[in-house]
Amino acid sequence: MSSGYIVYYYRTSTGDNPVSKFLNSLSERQQVKVVRMFQYLTEYGLMAILPHTKKLSGTPLWEMRILGKDSVRIIYVVPMQQSVLILHAFIKKSQKTPLKELRIALKRYEEWRSRK
Repeated sequence: MSSGYIVYYYRTSTGDNPVSKFLNSLSERQQVKVVRMFQYLTEYGLMAILPHTKKLSGTPLWEMRILGKDSVRIIYVVPMQQSVLILHAFIKKSQKTPLKELRIALKRYEEWRSRK
């Protein structure tokens, strides 16, 4: 049995993929870091990205940290065993995760759950 996870992207009810659009807007260097993190996740599981991820307290959300010139944050949930749903991604400019970004991720998670 593989220890890796399947990575899913949140899609709107009309099929748009806002996370993918954001990731495609990043510099090539940032994209390489994100792809590498997702590769570790799919090949080796959540333990492989542990130093780069943390639980967002009081929510079902997790935050993946991609460091560099700009700090990219990827918010995700683990809705089922061996799977990760990427809900939102943004450039983090302050120490604390902005409430606006958390609200977007939570809203997308609720929408996704209501479609299941």
